[in-house]
Amino acid sequence: MLLAASEGDGGFHAPTIADFFPPAILFEGTPFEINRIMLVRFIAALALVLIVTIAARRAKVVPGRFQAAVEFVLDFVRKQIAVEVLGEKLGRKYFPLLATIFCTVLFMNITGIVPFLNIAGSSVIGLPLVLALWVYVTYLWAGVKAHHGVGSFLKSSLLPPGVPKPLYLLLAPIEFLQVFVLRPATLAVRLLANMVAGHLMLAICFVATQYFFFTSDGAMKLFGAGTLLAGFLFFLFEAFVAALQAYVFAILAAVYINLSVEDH
Repeated sequence: MLLAASEGDGGFHAPTIADFFPPAILFEGTPFEINRIMLVRFIAALALVLIVTIAARRAKVVPGRFQAAVEFVLDFVRKQIAVEVLGEKLGRKYFPLLATIFCTVLFMNITGIVPFLNIAGSSVIGLPLVLALWVYVTYLWAGVKAHHGVGSFLKSSLLPPGVPKPLYLLLAPIEFLQVFVLRPATLAVRLLANMVAGHLMLAICFVATQYFFFTSDGAMKLFGAGTLLAGFLFFLFEAFVAALQAYVFAILAAVYINLSVEDH
């Protein structure tokens, strides 16, 4: 790629962070500005709503392939995330939240490998931050409600029992940072960083492939086969990461709710 970049104005131009700040398409300069990434989010949200609506309206006792696929995803979230982490009672209560988070993150992530979209809807901080704040408010509210008040919740969260009292001077600030800062921050940043890195790696591979095949001369064209293969492998890896990050986001949401409602 260094060789390609040295070719001058017609050389290889690697993707940059500017990919995540595309120009406005509609309503430029207003709070309702729509750019390419916002359009991708609308498409992903519409696709998710349509799939769930069609599956619900055509639901049968003996499901077809389409209904079975939707039920498989929901059943996976219910059994492997909600019930596994929260137990049967709380799992049923918070299943709608966890299923919504899982499916939303999955659809927003998967747009990064969909042709003509080619960028994840979760690759800009807005969406990961909104989802993290949703989880944040939920687990704080669940904790306050389960402990019958803010004071009891703070005592349970910041002052774990069975610890020598002088250590509370050290533990209380650490627990405060963990509960009120690090949990939502790491939820948002983890998702954002994975989607940004995945997009840049895919873009580098395919832009390099285009350069080597159509712009470079002589033996340098052979490098195109290597970058094309790397791009295909990263495509498969990014599909796996899209699903994995949806799972991680949902299961951490369940874990945080469980930590809030249970006594330490």
